[in-house]
Amino acid sequence: MGLLGILLALSGLMYLSFRGWSILLLAPLAAMVAALTAAEPLLAHLTQTFMPAAATFVAQFFPIFLLGALFGKLMEDSGSVAAIAAWMTAKLGPSRVVLAVVLAGALVTYGGVSLFVAFFVIGPMAMSLFQQANLPRRLMPATIALGTTTFTMTAMPGTPAIQNAIPMPFFGTTAFAAPGLGLLASAIMLGFGLWWLSRSTARAAAAGEGFGDTVPLPPDEQLLRERASTASSFDPAEATSGAVSANTPPVAVAFLPLAVVIVVNLLMSIVILPRMDTGFLADPEWGGIHISAVGGVWSVVVALTAAILTLILCNRARLGHLRATMDAGANAAVLPVLSVASLVGFGAVVAAMPAFQLVQDWVLGIGGGPLVSLAVSTNILAALTGSASGGMTIALEALGPTYLQLAAEIGLDPGVLHRVAAIAAGTLDSLPHNGAVVTLLAVCGTSHKQAYGPLVMTAVAGPVLALVAVIVVATATGGF
Repeated sequence: MGLLGILLALSGLMYLSFRGWSILLLAPLAAMVAALTAAEPLLAHLTQTFMPAAATFVAQFFPIFLLGALFGKLMEDSGSVAAIAAWMTAKLGPSRVVLAVVLAGALVTYGGVSLFVAFFVIGPMAMSLFQQANLPRRLMPATIALGTTTFTMTAMPGTPAIQNAIPMPFFGTTAFAAPGLGLLASAIMLGFGLWWLSRSTARAAAAGEGFGDTVPLPPDEQLLRERASTASSFDPAEATSGAVSANTPPVAVAFLPLAVVIVVNLLMSIVILPRMDTGFLADPEWGGIHISAVGGVWSVVVALTAAILTLILCNRARLGHLRATMDAGANAAVLPVLSVASLVGFGAVVAAMPAFQLVQDWVLGIGGGPLVSLAVSTNILAALTGSASGGMTIALEALGPTYLQLAAEIGLDPGVLHRVAAIAAGTLDSLPHNGAVVTLLAVCGTSHKQAYGPLVMTAVAGPVLALVAVIVVATATGGF
């Protein structure tokens, strides 16, 4: 009965979230359903299991959500994202529209801009370019997704995306975990995606298919917001707040904050923190921890802070409504972090159910070793929740210590666990109910029927191929 309750809770959570119900309501309700069917104390699990797990997630990752959303909004309102996109387009020319859109999205998201901000800025640019080149509108979401929601979100070493930050405290790693495997995965995702898009545009041209004129009605804004809240670190309701500068900065100034994020993150991870005296963290007043438990988060926080200060100093004249922009960025972080935290609380209650031992035994019993079972469990939960960050956190909260112990027993670098978990989270999360998918299709003026098939090829098939390759190579070499 307990296992049936877990399945019922998950099914209800997935169905109702797809229908647009707030995850803030659904997650505790689904947790109570799981506890009720297992004859477990409801109020005790609500206050002693659900809430502490959700609060721990907020305590660990709210600074990254806050600074990431703030940085993205400042990059948008200063005109920096638009300047980078325009520069990339001019450099590559009208004959390489797909490559221009992909690389523009990749540059800004790898530099720390939220993918939702990238959608709202890169989307109109892509719309204009596709129309000028007479490329099918249905390929626009797949093109934008390749540059924003794949390798720069989960695979590229050092990316400040929340999906790359979540494994750090579980495995004591940094954002640069398993860099060789991350670069391999990135090359596969990018290469496969560009190959498929090139092949698709050539076939469309041969068939006489052009941009088209049909623009479906966008989905209800509140429905979109609820779905999107678990898929990114930026609340789309704040996308239109603030004021975008009419004057874009020089491209060097636009790129500078992105470079600061990458360089400072790297220096903090491999130079500064390892040389600091952090022994005080072992004292009870600081939680009795090692620097490895917080070092990765500290590095990303310092990198984003330095980039924000750089951005404001270089663009103060362009940020005519700085207060409104910063308020919008801060507000944009609240709903996503609480939504994902609620999913984490739900996962903690499920993991506390006696029947969950059956699930754990099944997952750990999957053939192929810990990397395969970690990938499968993360994939399943990301697919069910429609959230890479939520699904991965639930999996790691429940099974992270077990995987870390298994890795120690076989001499596997924890960085490999980090990279596999992150890449796995960014595969089946892009199912039709994913908030990022719904938002991207709306921004591009396309429907699921028109554009979801192509999007699957770049946002799901490519990452799955990369995940398989990483697991095979890591199993054979131990990672690098």
